[in-house]
Amino acid sequence: MPPLSVVSGVSAVPTVVVPESVRFRAACPECRARFELAAAEFRLAIGASSRTTFYSFTCPACDAAVRRPAGERIVELLTGGGVRTLRLHTGARPVTPGHSGPAGH
Repeated sequence: MPPLSVVSGVSAVPTVVVPESVRFRAACPECRARFELAAAEFRLAIGASSRTTFYSFTCPACDAAVRRPAGERIVELLTGGGVRTLRLHTGARPVTPGHSGPAGH
């Protein structure tokens, strides 16, 4: 069984209105518990590559912080289901000529 699946129907195309009843099945790698969580209980981080794109949640059974890789399909399911998304940045900023310090300095 994949570590995450949609419980209530969410189409492959994200919609504007997401019902609060959307829940996802998940499993904890620590205690092996299986459960359903609401979209609000997940966080999705989208990085520059598949290696830096992941979702996370807290296991309701053992309170472990769980972090799992998120491929394209998982990203589609989670965003379509209303999961809060964070876009990760590399932190590298282009150097502007004549500007050597942080903004305002």
